Amino acid sequence: MSSEPTEVQVRPGVEADLAALTDIYNHYVRETPITFDTAVFSPEERRPWLLSHPEDGPYRLMVATDVDTQEILGYVTSSPFRTKQAYATSVEVTAYLAPQAGGRGIGTLLYKALFEALSTEDLHRAYAGIAQPNEASTRLHERFGFRYVGTYREVGRKFGRYWDVAWYEKDL
Repeated sequence: MSSEPTEVQVRPGVEADLAALTDIYNHYVRETPITFDTAVFSPEERRPWLLSHPEDGPYRLMVATDVDTQEILGYVTSSPFRTKQAYATSVEVTAYLAPQAGGRGIGTLLYKALFEALSTEDLHRAYAGIAQPNEASTRLHERFGFRYVGTYREVGRKFGRYWDVAWYEKDL
């Protein structure tokens, strides 16, 4: 294994990424309480999710790839916070990294690109719900200026136990 750092490219997600993005997400569905989905998805089942994140507008999908191998190392999204019209200037953001990609600054690169892309949109706030405990995600969000606003206690049940979700917000 090379000690050279991997060169990473961040770009908008495209339909050709669907299988790799689904694999990353399914890891978290199967192995962690980070998502409260409990059943894995096929790429076809995830297609509507991918298509709801175009290359422009407030709802984005950014992926990080290894420049040499084109392997997808992770992704971030901005999605509607709630469906009612008055929430239109708020987004919920989330980040998922491939299991082998953590601790390398990839989440930071992804969020930097996402927030730069969103800077020209008519948005006021970003929100992030972080299943607890998840120190790495908490640090990532705080690094980008997210402030803790409260915790939903035992709001989700997965793997036979209840999990809290801490909520964070950021001015856009």
